[in-house]
Amino acid sequence: MSTLDATRAELALVVLYLSKAEARDKICRAIQYGSKYLSNGEPGTAQNVDKSTSLARKVFRLFKFVNDLQALISPTPPGTPLPIVLLGKSKNALLSTFLFLDQIVWLGRTGIYKNKERTDLLGRISLYCWLSASICTTLIEVGELGRLSASMKKLEKDLNKNDKYQNEQYRAKLKKSNERSLALIKAALDLGVAVGLLQLVPKKVTPRVTGALGFVSSLISCYQLLPSPAKSKAP
Repeated sequence: MSTLDATRAELALVVLYLSKAEARDKICRAIQYGSKYLSNGEPGTAQNVDKSTSLARKVFRLFKFVNDLQALISPTPPGTPLPIVLLGKSKNALLSTFLFLDQIVWLGRTGIYKNKERTDLLGRISLYCWLSASICTTLIEVGELGRLSASMKKLEKDLNKNDKYQNEQYRAKLKKSNERSLALIKAALDLGVAVGLLQLVPKKVTPRVTGALGFVSSLISCYQLLPSPAKSKAP
């Protein structure tokens, strides 16, 4: 493949990536929390970027609550343990509520909805929903990692002395385990972000800490949305 062909292929991946509304939202999220880290809650340019980007991101999430509503009423994969099913449905319900209330908050922030006190209250309720959804996600990933670990150990025993990394099924499970581990890290970071935004422990989780956690979480989200060929080339 020539250099020009390689460049075209890379640009095609970039175009494919940026064509996703979710990818653009996560890039804006990285900008938002990076600005929060720089501002540390102090007035100035960085805080203005933080606030304006936060408001702009709400437009990307208009009617997104429908996605989690669909997941809530969709059947779960057969063989999924009941606790994980219940946690998954709770997560869908909480995220759907968060995204729905977030739209009302957007109406309040833009001045369409005039009740500021109600807007602030709904904003806090929506953040508590996101906090609870992050807790559910963390527990789900822990449970799924446990299931994967058990199945991988069983497969190792079945393979005996054969090279497990040459086994396609083992490699697929290992890849899934890595993806789950990354999702668990992101969920834990989002948990910290929610605690910071709600100011539950303001002395420890400061705006700068919240910004740092949110920025790293956003980078993970951006990576998770990369097209498969780009992921396979990543170190």
